[in-house]
Amino acid sequence: QVQLVESGGGLVQAGGSLTLSCAASGRTLSNYYMGWFRQAPGKEREFVSVISWSSGTTRYVDSVKGRFTISRDNAKKSVYLQMNILKPEDTAVYYCAAKWGGLATKATDYEYWGQGTQVTVSS
Repeated sequence: QVQLVESGGGLVQAGGSLTLSCAASGRTLSNYYMGWFRQAPGKEREFVSVISWSSGTTRYVDSVKGRFTISRDNAKKSVYLQMNILKPEDTAVYYCAAKWGGLATKATDYEYWGQGTQVTVSS
């Protein structure tokens, strides 16, 4: 089992920045991929970014490339999402997720989920 707890959400003006954190606990994460997803009201859950716990390989959805950066801290068993130049369309509940094995961008491929943290970007 893997437990995930997100933090760092909040209200920010357009153009501002936030950093989300995801603290992981439970089994060893060396073969896991850690993803960030988001879900806006009335919309499906959307892939944002993913990172390999072991290699650090990353991938981003096109809409956040150049603005968001995913990273991990092995010692703290934490994953981060640095979000810059935030836009109103980034408003959503952001979820941290974990999956064993290969990189994936579909929410249904992820086995473990955090409770989510709200990000609201005002115009």
